[in-house]
Amino acid sequence: MSATKVTLRKREYPSGKVALYLDYYPAIRNPVTLKMTRREYLGMYLTKARTPEARLLNAEKTRQAEAVRAQREISLFNEQYGFIDKSKQKADFLAYFKALLPQHRQQWTLVYNHFSAYVNGKCSFADITVELCSGFRNHLLNAKQLRNKKKQLSKTTASGYWITFLGWLSYARQKGYLTENINKHLQQIKTEQSHRENLTVEELNQLVKTPCENEEFKRACLFSALTGLRHSDIKKLRWKEIRINNEQATLYFKQQKTKNPEYQPISQQALELCGKPKDPEQLVFDIPDIPWTAKHLKRWIESAGIKKHITFHCFRHTYATLQLASGTDIYTVSKALGHSDIKTTEIYLKVVDETKQKTTQAIKLKL
Repeated sequence: MSATKVTLRKREYPSGKVALYLDYYPAIRNPVTLKMTRREYLGMYLTKARTPEARLLNAEKTRQAEAVRAQREISLFNEQYGFIDKSKQKADFLAYFKALLPQHRQQWTLVYNHFSAYVNGKCSFADITVELCSGFRNHLLNAKQLRNKKKQLSKTTASGYWITFLGWLSYARQKGYLTENINKHLQQIKTEQSHRENLTVEELNQLVKTPCENEEFKRACLFSALTGLRHSDIKKLRWKEIRINNEQATLYFKQQKTKNPEYQPISQQALELCGKPKDPEQLVFDIPDIPWTAKHLKRWIESAGIKKHITFHCFRHTYATLQLASGTDIYTVSKALGHSDIKTTEIYLKVVDETKQKTTQAIKLKL
């Protein structure tokens, strides 16, 4: 293994301004983009030195750039030969993960906002201790929702946020920012299995007959019930991701939550709910974000005479429950839902069993 050499170089622009940058050989992996690179621009520039003051300023900038170069070279040497890099521990934990947020789903941003509030907007990697992280766990168990300060986070949501945070700690340790496996000292947030509300076929047909303020949103809800897709996947679905071969329509898309590529055959009714085909790059459904859906969905459900608390995600639950109840094997349903673990799908079997138990009292004879 050869050590990476770091050289300070200059690049002159037509304006006469000279940029200072570091040249890595061999190339290194950018910790944020994860792409291999040889150049790191320092945001430092030299100007035409026409006065003694300007020459002194250029010399000082060059000295500072050389100090950064030496620090980078030492850091790389420490990493390549297994030494602990103390300079990484001084790095800003919040800034590091904030830069990664655009690459991940919205939950990362929500966890970031909660943790930033917990540490009052300031935290280095050196501050990450078992005590600090345990405190954040307790914070999540008692925190209010970001969108509604009057409501507390559910235990299920707190558990999901905590799992994401533990993932951050693992990632930071993998990149050499944390020297200790803190995760092994931290407790999980256990949750009780929550009731998953779903609709019956009769209730779905009632919704078909009931007008909705936004008919495209209505079609998207019914599409979810027929395909099991999440709101996030339906919202970004484009026409180019629907392919028809021998009259069979199939979705080829990447899950927003897991980033896994999926393909899923859909029924003719599901295809009809998509409307008339448009440009391949156009969205199939122009639907609002989740915050908008709550009150409008509630009014539509109430207008249909349904006495259940239904969210958009309940249409996905409905798909799973009705498929299993109709005899579709659990592995097929699990694949359609994009579950990585069959145990997640098994939760719906309990709902089906409860439904079957109720039907035992549906037929009564007068003996």
